[in-house]
Amino acid sequence: QGKGLFATRKIRRGETVFVERPVVSSQFLWNALYHYRACDHCLRALETAEENAQRLLGKSSLVLPHPEQCSIRKDLHQQCPRCQVTYCSAECRQAALEQYHQVLCLGPSRDDPTHPLNKLQEAWRNMHYPPETSSVMLMARMVATVKQAKDKEWWIKAFSQFCSKTANEEEEIVHKLLGDKFKGQLELLRLLFTEALYDEYLSRWFTPEGFRSLFALVGTNGQGIGTSSLSQWVHACDALDLPLLQREELDAFIDQLYKDIEKESGEFLNCEGSGLYVLQSCCNHSCIPNAETSFPENNFLLHLTALEDIEAGEEICISYLDCCQRERSRHSRNKILRENYLFTCSCPKCLAQADDADVTSDEEEEGEGETDDAELEDEMTDV
Repeated sequence: QGKGLFATRKIRRGETVFVERPVVSSQFLWNALYHYRACDHCLRALETAEENAQRLLGKSSLVLPHPEQCSIRKDLHQQCPRCQVTYCSAECRQAALEQYHQVLCLGPSRDDPTHPLNKLQEAWRNMHYPPETSSVMLMARMVATVKQAKDKEWWIKAFSQFCSKTANEEEEIVHKLLGDKFKGQLELLRLLFTEALYDEYLSRWFTPEGFRSLFALVGTNGQGIGTSSLSQWVHACDALDLPLLQREELDAFIDQLYKDIEKESGEFLNCEGSGLYVLQSCCNHSCIPNAETSFPENNFLLHLTALEDIEAGEEICISYLDCCQRERSRHSRNKILRENYLFTCSCPKCLAQADDADVTSDEEEEGEGETDDAELEDEMTDV
């Protein structure tokens, strides 16, 4: 878990605790391949809510009501003149260029499958299928940021603030991300990563041990970033002051839209990429969190908002589980947390349910193998 974050004053329910920009972020590679269009720097959606819904639904004739509730400004979009990567604004294009894009710009080689960066990205897609939970390009941007920086040590210290793991824990994380063949896959990724990005100043990141640590750092600390224009449109529509009949019709339309999208594309995941956030990564987990993260500005700016009053000195906790997972049994919740984050939860809810039978929740698929707690105990961190 994180290092722990505590309130320095009383925070009221609904109050924004902090707004944070990531040290580095990246769009998921599968999203880009599927033509989901987000700003290559801040991840702001580039397609309108209607285009977003049409793509997910596979229906180009769909028309969304209240189009004015979509905030996408296509007239502001800009591309890198060399590689045609798209940004939501001139500011984002310039920010990317100054921080990392000079190193990562493919230029005329953008469609060349033999270019080292393209080989790295293709290998990642072949190893880590959607829904993605991390991206090798987040690591690439870390390297590119240091390579471009004048004060390289400042950036290395910034990245060193994130939680590190022991060798056993790193292996658990890499195994989770890459599956049964992770050792061979990890070595292939390391070789391709080295071919594309090697830098003498960062040589330790390219060794087998250093690369595994870098991979585990991203896997542990990466925060999913949700900037779907459709989700933003839905939130904007929810806030409209409408007559009762119009409100009921709009709500019914949105409910049916999500059902149709689920049939066509599977469960709608509002997660376009991932980023590393210093403060957010310090927040520990609770199955009854007193704060939650969101992306209300439709870009990579993370807002942490209090779900209840938080007293001065009280720990600020978020949930690493989604709403449905939090309703499962203590045994099921901890199974997910052990597999994904390598700890056993001891929040008030888990302690109160400590005497409950170790049974898997009904929501989980039948026949799913049970986890042997004793075997995992030595490699997990009790919190």
